[in-house]
Amino acid sequence: MENNLAHFRADTRTMAFIRSFMRCYLAGAGFNTRGMQNIGLTYAMQPGLAVIHSDPKELRAAHKRYVSHYQSHPFWMPCMVGIFLNVETAIAAGRFPPKMLAKVKDTTSYTLSALGDSVFAGSLLIFWALLTICLLLSGFTLLPLLLGLAFFIGLQVFRAYTFTCAVQQGFSFLEKLKRWDLINWGGRVKFCNAALLLWLWILIWPRPYDTWEWLVGVSALMLFAGFIRTGVISRGIAAMAFVVVIDMFPEIEQWVRAALTL
Repeated sequence: MENNLAHFRADTRTMAFIRSFMRCYLAGAGFNTRGMQNIGLTYAMQPGLAVIHSDPKELRAAHKRYVSHYQSHPFWMPCMVGIFLNVETAIAAGRFPPKMLAKVKDTTSYTLSALGDSVFAGSLLIFWALLTICLLLSGFTLLPLLLGLAFFIGLQVFRAYTFTCAVQQGFSFLEKLKRWDLINWGGRVKFCNAALLLWLWILIWPRPYDTWEWLVGVSALMLFAGFIRTGVISRGIAAMAFVVVIDMFPEIEQWVRAALTL
């Protein structure tokens, strides 16, 4: 009987952690301008906290630790929830002071947020979008679908893996993430995105076209990109100016052809 009860308790904790993981998919539903993702984080943490803290007072205190401001990239939500569940387990066992959590919680979430914006939003998502567009414009239909499915499945594996490792290792899992060198990998993906953008230009550029037209277009794009990178002008103004130049390009082309015939 004792063995059966122990097995039941182990299954209860496992199932509670699984429910916390599944709730991470709904973390953005409670987004608000005051606490950002704090409602979603608290909602995801609730099953795990309930099984970790049996004392109602300790459970209430644990909930208060997560209702304050929280913001990070949504792809990192399972990892953060896993880390916090590991920490709460240590708090319940008396191995981690609760006050220390507040000091490292924001730092960790903001660091992973910046990492997620750079690697996921700024690199991989753009890579997937550009490659899908180029494949569709090249006449492929099944390949873009398979590409999207591969990225989707890969994301789910990534979320499940980071959650599992974070639950088991806690904050020490961040050292493993550091060894992945995701920042530099994001930079490499951005070079691939530049090549895909060039491929897209080749596919959509009106035909027939002259070499000088292509060089002018690429030079203009590089010029505006340089202005944005150095902070000379904002992205919005650069985009507006680039659209105006494209709209005036037929007139510019006529001027250039007239000058070449003189």
